[in-house]
Amino acid sequence: MRSIAAATLTAALLTAATEGRAQAQPPSPAPAAPAPAAPPAVEAAPVEKAPPPASVAAAQAPQPAAEDEWSDRLVIDTGRIELRPPDKHAVRFTLHGEYQLRYRGQSDLRLQAPIGDASIDKLGQNQLVTHWLRLNPRFQFRDNFALVAQLDVPTGMVAGDRTQRVDAARDPMNDPKWYGIKARHLYFEWNTSIGTVRVGQQGSYWGTGILANDGDHPTLFGDYTNGAITERLLFATQPAGKGTPLTLLFAGDMVLEDATARLLSDRDRAFQGVTAAMWRTKPAELGVYGVVRHAENDRTSTGPLTPFTESLTVGVVDVTGKFNARVPGADAFAYGSFEVASIVGSTNFVRGNCGRLLDPTKPARDEKVRSFGASATIGAVHVGRDANRRWGKAALEVEWGYASGDADPCDGTTKRFVMDPNHNVGLVLFRHVMAWKTARAATIAQDPDLVGRSAPGVQLLPSNGGIFGATYLNPRLVVRPRPWLDLKGGVLLAQTTADLVDPYHAGALGNLRNYDGGSSRLHDLGLEVDLGIEGRIEVPGVVINVGAEGGALFPGHAFDDAGGHRLPNQYLGNLRAGLHF
Repeated sequence: MRSIAAATLTAALLTAATEGRAQAQPPSPAPAAPAPAAPPAVEAAPVEKAPPPASVAAAQAPQPAAEDEWSDRLVIDTGRIELRPPDKHAVRFTLHGEYQLRYRGQSDLRLQAPIGDASIDKLGQNQLVTHWLRLNPRFQFRDNFALVAQLDVPTGMVAGDRTQRVDAARDPMNDPKWYGIKARHLYFEWNTSIGTVRVGQQGSYWGTGILANDGDHPTLFGDYTNGAITERLLFATQPAGKGTPLTLLFAGDMVLEDATARLLSDRDRAFQGVTAAMWRTKPAELGVYGVVRHAENDRTSTGPLTPFTESLTVGVVDVTGKFNARVPGADAFAYGSFEVASIVGSTNFVRGNCGRLLDPTKPARDEKVRSFGASATIGAVHVGRDANRRWGKAALEVEWGYASGDADPCDGTTKRFVMDPNHNVGLVLFRHVMAWKTARAATIAQDPDLVGRSAPGVQLLPSNGGIFGATYLNPRLVVRPRPWLDLKGGVLLAQTTADLVDPYHAGALGNLRNYDGGSSRLHDLGLEVDLGIEGRIEVPGVVINVGAEGGALFPGHAFDDAGGHRLPNQYLGNLRAGLHF
């Protein structure tokens, strides 16, 4: 199922509560039968700390870490501008942000043709240009109050080939609209003597980002976009006193937009209660949160005289942690992180009795939700240094992940777990191939020329690039021969965790087949190889990024079609240009 991304607290917010009034940093689903909604977590526009700069050039440069201090920028460094911490004697307005431009070239992907139109058996898109301008204004009144916003304007597809019959995707890329606007965050933050209060529209990020992801955290390969946004009232506190390791968080949300709910465009109503705890020290942290989410959608069966309401109630438990440690006898760090999530509940968004899938007005038992996902990363980074800074000279890490699958969408239990699309692993397999195959299946299943009315929950079928029903191993390497130059590579090996069944085939056509119409019992998803290069150029006031990345997927037999023909090798390349200011 599409994972129920639990709304919760982020590391940045917990840091804010830990540091009290002195520093308040903003913290931040796909069915085997289509799965229900996923709650987002906590986070706002990313605001990174930096010492007060002596000049603009100093402000834009990566800041040197202390001799024994760990920094995530040793592994992934985009050159993003860091903010100075609040000053208890100053009132300050800042406007930082980024502009990113992408050109993408890719193989034309084979997809299942709609019934009666065998000619539309490809995605139809070989190249496109996209861009976004993200603005992060912040008004800070001493160290007491802050008004924080984040706005994407403009954003969208500038030019390129249009996709065919994948309209069910969140971003179908079928119409160039370079002038899009998205208001992401606008919230008020108040640091009191007992904790931090935050009210307003906020983003979310928790743990490794497999469930709750704000769409604003860079990854080694791929881009970040969209993300979970909620209208939230939040309180975070340190019950044992300022500077102690334990932080508690409580929040109530109305979901504006996330992976499975859109209040404004689709009138999806989702509400959730969040409680979370984090034990944090400099070398390690451990966190746990729980979320209860209830969602409702008003639908009609055959017209306005046959209304019905879909509903979902789930509970989420998510445990996460990370560590870093100096390697004895070497200028290096070992580091690691993990996240484990379990989702339990019930819903009638999905009707597991496939015999009744096409008649949502008939009474049926609620579908049970039972899904599980996890990820773990371990790595080491060698530190380089000169007179002005320290940087990660070479980093090697390995990530393992698991998302439960659903081999039988008709058994009354939704087991399919989908990681957030912004948890990027590679460039091709999940973000390209699986994203468009699930989007084509969902589009066909909703085609009014083929079905009188679509099955309940089919709108939640597209993965939109999220990892679902699969386990994978992803070793990655980044080498920096100079502090400003990244050479990166990765290998992705993946297979399904259950038979790869297309719910459209199961529900509408009555057979258990994969997304290409072939056998669902072949589990090998294939091998992907990714390479990239990126440079950061520092000029007064900005950091310019230029680079390229590409991936090649050698598909496994899980993509064989009804005739046993393998999916051709898939290739994708990105030319990247942007700046941080």
